[in-house]
Amino acid sequence: MLFKLLKLWLVISFACFFKVVQCQNDKINREALVSRHHVIIERFDSLSSLSVGNGAFAFTVDATGLQTFPDVYKNGVPLGTQSEWGWHSFPNSGNYNFSETLQEYDIANKKIPLPVQFENPGRKQDASNWFRQNPHRLHLGIIGFELYNKDGKIASVNDIKNIHQELDLWNGEIRSHFTFEGEPVDVITICHPNQDIISVKVISKLLKKDLIKFKLHFPYPTGNHTDDACDWNATDKHITTFNSKLNNTRITRKLDATFYFVNIKSNQPLHISQTEQHKILIEPNKDKESIELNFSFSDKKSFVSPSFSTIKKKTNQYWRSFWTSGGAIDFSGSTDSRALELERRIILSQYLMAIQCAGSIPPQETGLTYNSWFGRFHLEMHWWHAVHFALWNRIELLERSLDWYTKIKPQAAEIAERQGFEGVRWPKMTDPEGGEAPSSVGSFLIWQQPHFIYFAELCYRHHKNQKTLNKYKDLVFKTADFMADFAVYDSINQRYNLKGLIPAQERFIPEETLNAPLELAYWKWGLSTALEWCDRLNIQRHKKWEEVYNNLAVLPEKDGLYLAAASAPDSYTSKKYMTDHPAVLGSFGMLSGKNMIDTVIMQNTFNFIWDNWHWEETWGWDFPLTAMAAVRLHNPEKAMDALFMNQKTNKYLVNGHNYQNVRLRIYLPGNGGLLTAVAMMCAGFDGNRISSPGIPKNKNWKVKWENLSPIP
Repeated sequence: MLFKLLKLWLVISFACFFKVVQCQNDKINREALVSRHHVIIERFDSLSSLSVGNGAFAFTVDATGLQTFPDVYKNGVPLGTQSEWGWHSFPNSGNYNFSETLQEYDIANKKIPLPVQFENPGRKQDASNWFRQNPHRLHLGIIGFELYNKDGKIASVNDIKNIHQELDLWNGEIRSHFTFEGEPVDVITICHPNQDIISVKVISKLLKKDLIKFKLHFPYPTGNHTDDACDWNATDKHITTFNSKLNNTRITRKLDATFYFVNIKSNQPLHISQTEQHKILIEPNKDKESIELNFSFSDKKSFVSPSFSTIKKKTNQYWRSFWTSGGAIDFSGSTDSRALELERRIILSQYLMAIQCAGSIPPQETGLTYNSWFGRFHLEMHWWHAVHFALWNRIELLERSLDWYTKIKPQAAEIAERQGFEGVRWPKMTDPEGGEAPSSVGSFLIWQQPHFIYFAELCYRHHKNQKTLNKYKDLVFKTADFMADFAVYDSINQRYNLKGLIPAQERFIPEETLNAPLELAYWKWGLSTALEWCDRLNIQRHKKWEEVYNNLAVLPEKDGLYLAAASAPDSYTSKKYMTDHPAVLGSFGMLSGKNMIDTVIMQNTFNFIWDNWHWEETWGWDFPLTAMAAVRLHNPEKAMDALFMNQKTNKYLVNGHNYQNVRLRIYLPGNGGLLTAVAMMCAGFDGNRISSPGIPKNKNWKVKWENLSPIP
């Protein structure tokens, strides 16, 4: 009887396994998959604006297909025009020096000068505020309709009727339809896949009636922490001039020491006038019912602007290629009510990350839509912005931003040297030149440090060649030099500690913090990988790396649970340590925890955190982080539940953006984290032998997936 039951179990298990594998290998109808998640908008809604872009430049529109009513969206998802090159600094009228932002701290057994935000008013506070605020990302200009009622008044939102707008993901274009003064208006909005060009085609009889014109309106930057970066009152602080020739108009923008240019090209003659100091009015030829317009943005004077039809063809080709290459996940046939919504989030997140976060520098957390943290980017978030590109086999989109680390290597080396460490210390909140933003939190973070090793390892796993090792080895080794030197030897316990830091869970005082789990696990993984790179390159292993790796402190635990830090024995009795990121799960979610994690203790920790964490005080990437830990703990049901936890910061808007709060209405690390987690749920991780380990093994879930890679 026992033999028969065992035989039956084997038959059922094999059948289930074969069914999952068969689903994986069935060809996915990618056009059908993508097209069923096209976004449809039928009203003005400040949180439903749509964007086109190319990864380094993006343009966000309202329901008219242009940026006609920016005030309506100002406090929602703003109508931004942003690029990776468009930055500005206010004049340094106080002649502040970066050294004025530094304060010494006794950490890591050294006196270390760090740039911080000073609390007391005075010159030091003014200096830290200036360097924190500058440079900041620019809004490059509003492009909108100027619509006139028959009585000659400029139209309002209430005059726009019968809205039907569609984001065609498969072709990478926004098609907008509305009626105005009883006549239909149809708009196609696209972005060139390789140039910073917005191209539009408008069809309406209203063009012949002289009721449709176009406007370019240019703001001065606000310099605020989080906003649409548009100061419309500082008209005397910047200069807008233009020069027209035939069907081309060149606009020159000067903002203090910053210059950039906008070129307007049309398929017909235009009348261009400057109706206000920073407002350009474009009047089409009145004998046609359609017009094509290109708006090219650049920090250089030279422009090559193809026709609308050429750009449309290139755009359609690019997006069809994007969707037919790389990974895909299809949940059709699932009866779980969450399946279609998960598929929607996956498709829209792929699109958003491709248009917002695939440039030659790391992206800000609000991408190229509006400014957060002054438009600067946070290197600890680069993991969440970029790792998914490798797992979805779009490695080229990850590698675009890796050369930037080489560019700022001198600055990172200078930071390490100033602090008395070897190698390079990567900044936290930074800018295209690698500058440090003074911060009483960010200056103490270290978990961005191993990211470059992680990225390089993903690239090697994809290419598996000597060229990749040679390309990235210098920065891998310089990164490991700092990591080994940062660890402090404890002669009493004969181990290396990590101290004097604020961990990923930003709830700790740096001078007191000792051995946070995610940082310990990441240090262990990073040094191990750097040593493995020595082996691959057939060079001698670095003795200091090996010594620290072999003697690094173990993850702190108490009462069968991993602690938030060795210095926080009350981790689970104080609310202070039960909010923000549950980073302890990252040591066995983001990372394998190899040679560090006791899975029984981690399972206990996971269960306690799941039941007791203050999830209302978390961030968008915490839910994918939790799901990833659940996958490694072989609990696919909990992984799926984590992705759908009913919390405000786990909300996904109609346009696919991960909403956080009234300040951060979009949050791209949440989108990137989702893509990383679901790739892991399907393709697994190093050492995994279970097919689709994160997909619940019940009749309610059916999955097909293609061309995904396991996570390390």
